[in-house]
Amino acid sequence: MSNQRRYPRTPMKCRIKICHPSFGELLGHTRDLSDGGVYVRHPDLAGLAPGTRVTGQVQDLPIEAPVLQMEVMRADAEGAGLRFVED
Repeated sequence: MSNQRRYPRTPMKCRIKICHPSFGELLGHTRDLSDGGVYVRHPDLAGLAPGTRVTGQVQDLPIEAPVLQMEVMRADAEGAGLRFVED
């Protein structure tokens, strides 16, 4: 099976705040990042259906990071793969 990803992934671990009306705010950790999206580890993300929109903001930077719109592409017991959405 060939890799059909558009963007290569880069392993990266940082804290990220994810917001959605179903759970409010939570702090997860990224597993990997690409130009197209990010995988976030947190068990509460496992219940989100593909297509669900969330916002995310990287934490612990020297300046405040932008709040990004993201869409759930897939979820598993460990967390969710999120695609960056440009509105």
